[in-house]
Formats: sequence, C-alpha cells, structure tokens
Amino acid sequence: MESKAKIVGHPAHPILIVFPLGLLATSVIFDGVYLLNDQSEMSLVAYWMITAGLISGLVAAIPGLIDWLAIPAHTRAKRIGLFHGAGNVLVLVLFGVSWLLRTDEPGYQPPALALICSGLAFLLAGVTGWLGGELVDRLGVGVDENAHLNASNSLTGQPISKASATDSPYP
Repeated sequence: MESKAKIVGHPAHPILIVFPLGLLATSVIFDGVYLLNDQSEMSLVAYWMITAGLISGLVAAIPGLIDWLAIPAHTRAKRIGLFHGAGNVLVLVLFGVSWLLRTDEPGYQPPALALICSGLAFLLAGVTGWLGGELVDRLGVGVDENAHLNASNSLTGQPISKASATDSPYP
C-alpha cells in the first residue's frame, strides 16, 4: 500500500519525521551537557530545540495520520501503526510538559521534572521509531503497493510471508 500523503512522489511522513526526531533528541543531549557543565546556555538551546521539535512533530503527524487511516482494518500493520502513532503523541505530550515547565525562565536551570519528562520521551521515541521502522521496512506500509500488512515481527527471524491485507489472521 503506497502512501496517501506524498511530497514530490515520495511518502511525506518518513521525510518529515527526521526533524522532530533529531531536534527532540538533540534537546536531551543539550540537557545532558547542561547537567555536566552547569552552563545555562545549554538549557536555553534545549528549550528552543524542544520548541522546534514540537512544531515539526505536529507537522509530521498529519501525513502519518493520513497514511494510518488508509491501512486496512484488522491487519497487523493497523495495530502497529496505532501503537506507533499513540506512542508518538505521548512523546510530544511529554516533551510539551517539559517545555511548559521551562517557559518561566528558559535560559536557567530547568526543573527536575522537565528533565525527567524529556528523558522518558526520548526513550519512548526509540520504541516508537522502531515501530515506524517495522511498518516501513518489514510490512511495506507507505512504500510498497504489494505490502505484507500481516508479516510476522522482525524479531522472530522468520521471512516475510506473502500474506495480503485480506488474509489477516486477526478478527
């Protein structure tokens, strides 16, 4: 199943997710540098990285939602897409809470809860990123008109079956 949201013939969601993923991950790195060196400038950079990451994350979510809505019901791809999307919403919420906790004084010491929210969101983004890779690389969602929407999990080591979207083993 090919992507329904494209930019110059290519699926838009995989193109756009690199921005929030990179910006939000980099904010955690700058927070780490701040914690190691106590340089308030690093906290300010993290604040603005989160700001840009949240905006670009909302933009990237639109074609992701469009593509998810096009996945046939009762397929493994639909379920994985739901976990991927819901997890990424939680990532944005956690980074959003971190951002809100920093807004009083973005260039100064962020509260511990802000750092915890960012750290948890960073870890969750690793899981949701893997799920996105599973959707594209294993199941072929958005890139292959003959996608295997019910292929087994990539961790099983089994080859991709020739199952089609209508051969779902799930009710």
